[in-house]
Amino acid sequence: MQLDESDYELPPELIAQHPARVRDRARLLIVDRAQQAIRHAHVRDLAHLLTPRDVLVVNDTKVFPARLVGQRQGSGGRVEILLVRQERGRRWQALVKPSQRLSVGAEVTFAGTDWIAIIGERESTGMRRVEFHGQGNFRSWLARSGRVPLPPYIKRSDQTGVGNDLAEPMNDRQRYQTVYARHRGSVAAPTAGLHLTPALLRRLQEKGVEVQMITLHVGPGTFRPLRSPLVEAHTMDPEHYCITPSVAASIEAAKAAGKRVIAVGTTTTRTLESAADADGRLRHLEGETTLFIYPGYHFKVIDGLLTNFHLPRSTPLMLSMALASRELIFRAYQEAIAGRYRFYSYGDAMLIL
Repeated sequence: MQLDESDYELPPELIAQHPARVRDRARLLIVDRAQQAIRHAHVRDLAHLLTPRDVLVVNDTKVFPARLVGQRQGSGGRVEILLVRQERGRRWQALVKPSQRLSVGAEVTFAGTDWIAIIGERESTGMRRVEFHGQGNFRSWLARSGRVPLPPYIKRSDQTGVGNDLAEPMNDRQRYQTVYARHRGSVAAPTAGLHLTPALLRRLQEKGVEVQMITLHVGPGTFRPLRSPLVEAHTMDPEHYCITPSVAASIEAAKAAGKRVIAVGTTTTRTLESAADADGRLRHLEGETTLFIYPGYHFKVIDGLLTNFHLPRSTPLMLSMALASRELIFRAYQEAIAGRYRFYSYGDAMLIL
């Protein structure tokens, strides 16, 4: 598949800069694969759209304040550090800007604190090793000094903002986080889950819909645009996932009973598909996944997907195309654009059934 086949034009004003005032009031575009039909609803309508024959699987990873802004010792130049993976103690793999201008051993200071970051060698992935030094507990300092790692297309303060229909500031530390987040480790939110509320989940469960939780810690590579003209040449960065044996058993029992497994988000999808053997049984319950799902992939576990609208030339868009076909997804996207849906992380949602 050629990369150009995953491109589309999006009016920039449709890129959501703020979340919906209430999570489950976001709009929902329903894509029916069997009927090749598209319908309009809202996320709160999931309680009517799903049935006791459905299992909803969510990713319970938790975003941490992984973005740090400091100054280069000596020159005072601005340095941005995005923590990606903890190696041990206070040593991390990180994306650093401007990476090329920082030699090994360069020191970065942070205003108002005695903490410094020492920049290490450059990895083949483009990341740098970074080691932190300072007094006190590193995790507590990071909680105070780190910032929410919002995507670059959200062009405003990364702490608060006021949407078109908001009367008060919005705290990204709460809204760029699912309501069921519990396992800290992601540098980006599993954004499809941002739409779900405790009340909606409760209504689904009262109706008989199973809700199961898995974990995949989202890294920046999940949302990085593809660069190679040939889609198949792209390589995903490794991300750690975990499925408990009880959850795996419940999902397998549901499949055996003929229930639909509906993944909330592409990260949940990749986790379930990575854990499955050739027969669709969940056997590899913990590990690193580099699974790249693009058109032509045969799904072994999931039957449906709740997802956001994704960037052109991105791996989540490829996954959506693999499930519903390129033609149907682009027809849905054009319908969403015509209907002025809101796109990307803080935008509206799509349900593929």
